[in-house]
Amino acid sequence: MTLQNLFHEKPTKLWNERMIEGGDELFTEERLLMSDQALDTYLHQLTALQETKHPEHIMKAVEEVVVRFNEMNEANDYFIETMEREELADFIDKAARLAGLNIQEDEDITEEWREW
Repeated sequence: MTLQNLFHEKPTKLWNERMIEGGDELFTEERLLMSDQALDTYLHQLTALQETKHPEHIMKAVEEVVVRFNEMNEANDYFIETMEREELADFIDKAARLAGLNIQEDEDITEEWREW
């Protein structure tokens, strides 16, 4: 598994499927697009940091994506609920680990900034 693989495994893929198949009203095309853009930016940042594996820089990218989702969630009627929170936090964590962040297995790296 590489960071490049994660571009095709974003939680927004599952969210889109739920929107289409189940009529899930949490999601709209706009919310999915904003979420995709935030995750793409995050993955691009981590790809650039992968060479150095500098933990402070990786955590700064984590903070930025979490804060961006905080802002999007608040501005869009709080569309991130329990299942989405788990999927999003797992994705952010997995990407940070692939970029070289060395953290404990059960550590939630989003918790410090996360409001969703």
